[in-house]
Amino acid sequence: MIRSMTGFAEKNFSSPTLRVKVFIKTLNHRFFDWVYKGTVVGSLENYLRSACQKKILRGRVEVLLELDYLSPESWVFSVNRPLLERIVSEMRHLSKKVELPFSLSLDQLLRVPQLVNINQKELSREERDFILNAFERTLEDIVNQREREGREISKQLNRHLGRIKKSLTAIERIFSQQPDELMAKLKKKLMDLNHNNLSEERLSEEVAYLMQRFDLAEEINRLKSHLLGFYELIRPEVNEPVGKKLDFLAQELSREANTLNSKAQDMGIIRHCLQIKNEIESIRQQVQNLE
Repeated sequence: MIRSMTGFAEKNFSSPTLRVKVFIKTLNHRFFDWVYKGTVVGSLENYLRSACQKKILRGRVEVLLELDYLSPESWVFSVNRPLLERIVSEMRHLSKKVELPFSLSLDQLLRVPQLVNINQKELSREERDFILNAFERTLEDIVNQREREGREISKQLNRHLGRIKKSLTAIERIFSQQPDELMAKLKKKLMDLNHNNLSEERLSEEVAYLMQRFDLAEEINRLKSHLLGFYELIRPEVNEPVGKKLDFLAQELSREANTLNSKAQDMGIIRHCLQIKNEIESIRQQVQNLE
């Protein structure tokens, strides 16, 4: 199943000790690109990234994780006692020296840098598992979004491919009626250019050479082959990233369509070539968004 590379999900989760907000956004990128923001979770980030790479193989993944600690036990309160004793000692000494009363409130002490530290405890195993589960559930929403959008893109691609097939069929029908008419035109043109000095045998050779130059069968067959490759890759049964392969095939389709257009001598064929090129351009834009 083909998948889009774009998606967005945001979910909130709560446990007795934690409130977790998970925000995930995925964007187009040539490779897997992980961008983590929000609360620092240490080595747990590696597990989050690993879980993500199992589900998303290509694209930029932006993750914002916000944690609110609900339990007082989640925090560690510590006082730098040597620093506190030094401050009190120095203040008393200064008070005696300037003969002013010594006064130091708790509020003033709390404003002293590095005197009081409040840190969160290391996450427990249960909390780590809870965060990872919250992330995976949010990630599942993203994957479902990417698959839904991928199905829509697949439908659009099938419509574009169907129109290309229809134009190719029309080109084949027109071209199959052309050889005798084209040969007559070429003979006339060559004879007009060099009527007196060209033998009938030489004239036939020149016409055959020009007919070969204007033959469209090879380009038509290659276009058909690339179309089959496209259909094969966008089957629902395909369970691998196909974006890069489809992008390559779209480039090949474009190249063959340009060659076909440059060799065409009939205005009807040229019009169908232009229609094919328009469809291919739409395809190229859409496959850029596929994983």
